[in-house]
Amino acid sequence: MTCCLPGDSSTLPTSAVSGIEADDAALLALSRKLGDGGRQLEFAVPDAHCAACIRSIETGLTSLTGVSGARVNLTKRRVRVTFDPERIAASALAPAILASGYHTFVLDPAQDRGGDPVLAELVKALAVAGFAAGNIMLFSVSVWSGANEATRDLFHWLSALIALPAIAYSGRIFFRSAWRALRVGRTNMDVPISIGVLLATALSLFEITLSGPHAYFDASTMLLFFLLIGRTLDHLMREKARSAI
Repeated sequence: MTCCLPGDSSTLPTSAVSGIEADDAALLALSRKLGDGGRQLEFAVPDAHCAACIRSIETGLTSLTGVSGARVNLTKRRVRVTFDPERIAASALAPAILASGYHTFVLDPAQDRGGDPVLAELVKALAVAGFAAGNIMLFSVSVWSGANEATRDLFHWLSALIALPAIAYSGRIFFRSAWRALRVGRTNMDVPISIGVLLATALSLFEITLSGPHAYFDASTMLLFFLLIGRTLDHLMREKARSAI
């Protein structure tokens, strides 16, 4: 028994099958050449949810003359089709998926060449936070070891110059998530993180404007650094789990 019954393809909206009406030349331009003269196209199948969906889509495609293989990736909701352009038109592939009862649209392989944008953002933020935390810690050690008031104030201001842009850049991952939650009247784990980082930074700025003995820029940047390590590892583990599935 399937978890989702495919609907009648005649009722599918045309907006859900963008690219199907494109001519063969346009579709072939999006395909990948194989060594044996064949081609490979990828289609999104957002309605696929279970093994029965996979079987239905793959059977519908492999029954076509000229299609040598079709493999559905249920995690990414995609189907990769290998076909011979001399024996079957590329424009005949998507209608076969529609005939199985599933919405679809062709995918541009160029979209996947940029790697993982989420991981790239996390790694950049992690590097900035680590750089800032390390340098600010050097200034803090000098202050803790007994620097006089003038030297202490200088090091505090230098720490602020490094910390503020680093916190704005690296912390935006948490600030953005917290704002999305608060905007709809909810909270998530990034809300207390953002509050803690911003309060520590604001208190530090207040202290150094009054030539106070304490500043906590090192705490703000180190907190972001360690949290970003955890967030990056979490993302990597989730991606590995998806690939394994």
